Amino acid sequence: MAGTEDDVVGLCGDLIRIDTRNAGDNAGPGERVAAEYVAEKLAEVGVEARILESDRGRANLVARIAGEDPSREGLVLHGHLDVVPFDPNDWRVHPLSGEVVDGCVWGRGAVDMKDMDAMILAVVRKRLSEGRKPPRDVVLVFTADEEAGGHYGAQWLVDKHAGVFEGCTEAIGEVGGFSVTVGERQRVYLIEAAEKGIAWMKLTATGRAGHGSMLNSENAVTELAEAIGRLGRYEWPVRLTPTVQAFFREALDIEIKAEDAEEAVAKLGPLARMIGATLRNTVNPTMLAAGYKANVIPQTATAHVDGRFLPGFEEEFFATLDELLGPNVTREHVYHDVAVETAFEGRLVTAMADALKAEDPGAKAVPYTLSGGTDLKAFSRLGLRGFGFAPLKLPPELDFSGMFHGIDERVPVDSLKFGVRVLDRFLDYC
Repeated sequence: MAGTEDDVVGLCGDLIRIDTRNAGDNAGPGERVAAEYVAEKLAEVGVEARILESDRGRANLVARIAGEDPSREGLVLHGHLDVVPFDPNDWRVHPLSGEVVDGCVWGRGAVDMKDMDAMILAVVRKRLSEGRKPPRDVVLVFTADEEAGGHYGAQWLVDKHAGVFEGCTEAIGEVGGFSVTVGERQRVYLIEAAEKGIAWMKLTATGRAGHGSMLNSENAVTELAEAIGRLGRYEWPVRLTPTVQAFFREALDIEIKAEDAEEAVAKLGPLARMIGATLRNTVNPTMLAAGYKANVIPQTATAHVDGRFLPGFEEEFFATLDELLGPNVTREHVYHDVAVETAFEGRLVTAMADALKAEDPGAKAVPYTLSGGTDLKAFSRLGLRGFGFAPLKLPPELDFSGMFHGIDERVPVDSLKFGVRVLDRFLDYC
């Protein structure tokens, strides 16, 4: 099957059937079996891969494919092997089936991101089985633990095995390159050029413990609840970053203004959930804990919040956060990572746009900001300039963005085959 478009469908299904659930507690099955599968498929076309374990079963795979011109700077193609958990009772098709149903490959990871893992594998296998080297060195990186921050994956590789990336200056990864139909006919392909920063935090209020029947003006639960209420109801101001402005200009032909941003986003349909979150910093309360008995006022109360800040607005984010929390609630980071942004220009951008247009003459590549985060955050510490580019031509009625971490995750077979053709051209052009 190597060297055919059908290869990607089998690879995607096989990867989905390998259980790599990651709940963030390091107690899951890990990524070792999936990494061994990838290594086996690469070995079939003469690529020697290394599996690097950061902990028992937490496997990362790396391989370097020599290019035609060794003097050129290298390109990293990266994908993660772990997936978020699921409840199979919620799904129409079992999330570990990898079955093709209604023209789609179904299962956890079908869009996040075993589809891209399969496309990378299929393209490499196709090219090497035909004796075609890439124009420059390509480093393949399949990581562990992306869904929990990359401590056992990308972060660990950067800290412990930075030599893997020697000579590389650019990277291509997930959550970009998929099509969205704007208006009646215009098909735009969203290329991730920026990511919001991450601030997962634990908040703690401390008061005076006591009997529940007595007066208590230093109740930790009350203090925390009021702070959480202020956070949850706060309307963060619109902040238009260069990438957000470029999205509206290129996708909708709008020179966006802050006062018009909400109205413009409302016209995007299902995509509004993703793009709307890139107009401003956000904080969402997600967990609460306090007390151990109904008639005992506890001394402490805690909460967890998920904060995301725009590139260039981290300082403003934390200053506003502390003002909203007030003096009696402290915060500590559970996980904190940077925002990234790069200009939508240069040879790599041209290569992505041209490869898309060669397979879809109506394609228009536009930059956008990801409200979440990827392994690119870690790789940016090494100076790599990266984009999200997992190309998929999608049916306009498919709510693709809604399937990230959602139920009934699936990717059209035709979209996978399209992605293989585009990535193959991209490697020639870049």
